[in-house]
Amino acid sequence: MTVNLTFLGGAGTVTGSKYLVEHDGKRLFVDCGLFQGYKQLRLRNWNDLSVKATAIDAVLLTHAHLDHSGYLPLLYRQGFRGHIHATPATCDLCAILLPDSGHIQEEDAAFLNRHGFTKHSPAMPLYGKHDALLSLQLLKPERETISFSPIPGWKATFTTAGHILGAASVLLEVAGRRILFSGDVGRPDDLLMNAPAAPPDADTVLIESTYGNREHPHEDILAELAPALKKVAARGGVAVVPVFAVGRAQALLHAIAVLKARGDIPSALPIFLDSPMAVHTTELFHRHPDAHKLDAQALKDLKHVATMVETPEQSKALAKRHGPMVILAASGMATGGRVLHHLAHYLPDHRNMVILTGYQAPGTRGATLANGGPTLRLHGQEVSVQAEVVQLQSSSAHADASQLINWLKGMKTPPDQVYVVHGEPEASDALRQRIERDLRWRAVVPEHGSTWPT
Repeated sequence: MTVNLTFLGGAGTVTGSKYLVEHDGKRLFVDCGLFQGYKQLRLRNWNDLSVKATAIDAVLLTHAHLDHSGYLPLLYRQGFRGHIHATPATCDLCAILLPDSGHIQEEDAAFLNRHGFTKHSPAMPLYGKHDALLSLQLLKPERETISFSPIPGWKATFTTAGHILGAASVLLEVAGRRILFSGDVGRPDDLLMNAPAAPPDADTVLIESTYGNREHPHEDILAELAPALKKVAARGGVAVVPVFAVGRAQALLHAIAVLKARGDIPSALPIFLDSPMAVHTTELFHRHPDAHKLDAQALKDLKHVATMVETPEQSKALAKRHGPMVILAASGMATGGRVLHHLAHYLPDHRNMVILTGYQAPGTRGATLANGGPTLRLHGQEVSVQAEVVQLQSSSAHADASQLINWLKGMKTPPDQVYVVHGEPEASDALRQRIERDLRWRAVVPEHGSTWPT
């Protein structure tokens, strides 16, 4: 019988990764993410899946970022009760990210209802913290390189992908077919994370393409970040840094610690990490020392370079402080979280700065800022953008186009078929063309909702 692969997310867009594998009446999801960015994409989160949650036997999770894991609480609420297999670090991160995601959605809906900034009556969260906590019961940690059986007769193996703590590629073997899901592939030269492992041989490959049409600059994050922080400090301004609480926040803290130790930025420049999720994630780097490059001293510096801000009261108190200072706050694309309040407060002042630290998906507030928008819509109002906006080019945790090609070259034998996923259309098609030209492999960019035999 045929093994079918359906692209329910992460096809034609960089968000919502959700791949359905079916064989002989059994069904498995690889990743179960939220759509983010444009409203028409976010509305997909509210649509019914083409398959009932109760018909899904298991989920394999490549990593914990919400565009790969954030739909799990909803899948649970819809009746899914199978195992969610992930690496130990990914399980630990999900225990932080998913409840926080539910909590933020509840808070955002309550804020909109309280202030009347909504067309809905009332605004409702997609899911809440309680849904997320229940879904965590289904997590089952699996160690990298050790094969396991998510469904009787099916075999899966995780291998290191770099990118963030616990991120993995996964090889799924079913009915004599080997399907390799790259997940998000990290950079071999990442400041924080270990390099991705060489990919195993497979018949079918799904390769991410976030940076499929781009190359990272030779300049590193330290060289980019230092002049920006020196500049805003010299004019007594506040730097608001939207960060992904998992990975990017820790990379920025490490970079700042190194810059302070070198004397490249003022040692007395106050740094605040305003994200309970990022604070708790930073603690996990101590729990999983083999999953990253930091030694004991670097871990200590990571913890002490910033004031950790956890309570709402502490967060609000930052608005009463004067610059210079640096506030790192989630979320990384300014789609929600505490960073929105800091942006609303600091954007109208030309002395201040917003430092964007990674890819900004089209349709997000981060993309609006990166594209030079004169205003930013926050809490139902247009806020004037007078602050300087700086876009770092070197801080991405994704492999660039050449690094993705080199990763694929690590396969000893060519696959029968490559599907280029998890990228905007231009990036995905550019990588498809390069795979066909440089590697002479068959490659296609699948459409959302399409089904292909493997």
